[in-house]
Amino acid sequence: MSRMSDANTGQQSGGGGDMAGQVKEAASQVQQNLRDMGSQVRDQATEKYNQLRDQASQYYEEGRQRAQEWEQSLEGYVQEKPLQSLLIAAGVGMLLGILWRRS
Repeated sequence: MSRMSDANTGQQSGGGGDMAGQVKEAASQVQQNLRDMGSQVRDQATEKYNQLRDQASQYYEEGRQRAQEWEQSLEGYVQEKPLQSLLIAAGVGMLLGILWRRS
């Protein structure tokens, strides 16, 4: 019985070293998988950031163009009807003055 006990102990000791190697190998694979996943997440985040930045830039440009168009149409209206424009501006000014006085 003691021989079997000694034989089993020897196998476990030798197997333990092999087991440690397997654990190291598995840990290395997990580490590499995490690096790969992190790289993929970073790439996707960068791509999404670039898309959002481009979209925001496009919206900004469209808004800027609309504001310029509105400004040009307003200038044209003022040049066509200066007296009416002046009266509208005065009315808006009085309305704002009344509102500010109340608050």
